[in-house]
Amino acid sequence: MNTNVMSALAEPNRMQIVELLRENPLTVGEIAESLQLRQPQASKHLRVLSEAGLIEVQAVANRRICKLRPDPFKELDTWLESYRHMWKERYDRLDDYLQKLQSKELDNEK
Repeated sequence: MNTNVMSALAEPNRMQIVELLRENPLTVGEIAESLQLRQPQASKHLRVLSEAGLIEVQAVANRRICKLRPDPFKELDTWLESYRHMWKERYDRLDDYLQKLQSKELDNEK
C-alpha cells in the first residue's frame, strides 16, 4: 500500500476534497468555495492529492479541472480486503458466541 496515499487521505480537508470529487470533476475554485478555503489553500491540498496519484488536474482555458483517478482507490480496496476478511471472521465468532449465550438464557428460563 502506498503510504503517500494514506498520508494524503489522513488530512480532513483533503478527504473532503476526495468526497466532493466522487460526484463529478470540479474546478479548483468550486472546491475552494465548497470547503470555504482560499484558493491557494485548496491548491496546496490538491497538489498533495495529485502527487499521491489520487487526482489528476487538467488545464482547460484558464480553469483547472480536478478529477479522481480510480487506480489508487482500487489498490486501497485490495489492501483493505484482507482486513475485511479478518473482521468478518471475528464478527462470525462473536455471532456464534452471542447465539450460545442466548441459547443458555433460554435454557435457564425453562
